[in-house]
Parts: sequence; structure tokens; C-alpha cells
Amino acid sequence: MGLQVVYAWVDGIYVKAGLEKEKAALLVVIGALSDGTKQVFAVESGYRESEASWSTVLRDLKIRGMNPPCLVIDDGHLGIWSALARVFPESEGQRCWNHRMRNILDCVSLKSQPEAKELLRKVMYADSFSKACAAKATFQKWAAERQHIKAVERIDDDWERMTAYCSYPKEHWTHLRTSNIVESPFASVRLRTEASKRYKKIEGATAMISKLLMVAEQNFRRIKAPELMRKVADRAAYKDGVESPPDNKSVEYKQAV
Repeated sequence: MGLQVVYAWVDGIYVKAGLEKEKAALLVVIGALSDGTKQVFAVESGYRESEASWSTVLRDLKIRGMNPPCLVIDDGHLGIWSALARVFPESEGQRCWNHRMRNILDCVSLKSQPEAKELLRKVMYADSFSKACAAKATFQKWAAERQHIKAVERIDDDWERMTAYCSYPKEHWTHLRTSNIVESPFASVRLRTEASKRYKKIEGATAMISKLLMVAEQNFRRIKAPELMRKVADRAAYKDGVESPPDNKSVEYKQAV
């Protein structure tokens, strides 16, 4: 395949098929190439979003020639992180902020959710890692004062992956904070799947969703500042979104390849 993939967004969509009681997972991979364009790379059926299912998808892409993406964005399912460590250990992970915000808001009283959401947005959209940490501390103080202890703890969970985007160009942050690139075309997909109630076979769901995503692919917007994609692919070092002298990790990676 010979693809130079810089970023990849992964997600699963669940559909009913046949007489199975559980929904089947369709595992989707959308990538951004070094010219800034986006492309659907995989739509494969799997057992939920297990490590084994994701490993199969990633190994197939690797066999077809796909390089390790610099950053993979997901909703935080453990299966993809374990599979990524096995197949593309060079790749970093970024958890979707939209999913995390919903999880945290579930720990807050309904009355307090609007205020909590505003505080969380300040964390999500902070323009540096240090400011994100400061905004997180502000939210935790607010939540602790209102006895929302689970919210205090949850925002700390996997903080490194929540802020991985800070090590990439600031012009790309809007693309990297969430898995919306996958979820947006899924909106029409989910409408179709709900309307059809249940597929007779999972192959039918896979075929239809693949076609819908291929149509959506024609309207994918390019990554902002596409001229920076080649630098990211070459493992240029960034701190708080600004290019900086290479660190040991980027030097070691370039020597290895």
C-alpha cells in the first residue's frame, strides 16, 4: 500500500446482525496522509472492540504497507491501546476529549453540569500543557467542593493520553483532540442502521457502511496547515504546539529507521 500515514482515528460502530443477541462491532480506521488528505483505510467486522479484533485490523494494514501513524486518536477503549502496543508500538495515543467530557459529566449532578462543562472546555481548549494542567486543577477544586469525588478522579485518568496532542503542531490540535472525524460520517450511518433495524448478516452491514463511508470520504476536509504534515511524519519535535529542537526520542526513532 505504501501509505505515509501521519494521524489515524479509530472507532467502532455496533449493529445488530442475524440472530445474535449482542451487537457486532465494525472497526473503522480513518487516516490523514502527509499531504493533509484523509482516507478510509479499514471497515472490518470484529468481536466487539477487543484487542484481538483490533490487532487483526492493524496487522492487515501493516501487511498492506501502512507505516506506524505518529498519533492514533480513539475514545479510550482498552482493546485498541493494547493492539496498538503490539502492532505499532512506535505510535502514540490520544484519547477523545468529547468522550472523556461525557464520562466526567456523568459523575456530576444534573444541576451542576452546565458549569462543569464550561470548566472542562477550558481544560480541553487550553493553549499549552501547563495551562491545561492549571485548568484541570481548577475543575478538580470546584468538583471537590461539591463532593463530586468521582469527577475529580476521572479527569486524572490517563492524563498523558488526554494531552498527547500538545506534542504536535498547534495548527492540528482541532483535529487531534477528538474522534469527530470518524463520528461525523457515522451520523448518517447510524441513521441508516437504525432504520433497517437489524441486518440478516454482518457482511451486509459491513458492505453498506463501507459504501456510506466511501461517499463521506469525498467530502473529508484536509488537515489544516498541511505543509506541516511532512515535518510530523519525519518526527519533528513539538512542545505546546511549537516546533522545538529534537528530543532523544525523535533522534532515536530516525536512527532506527
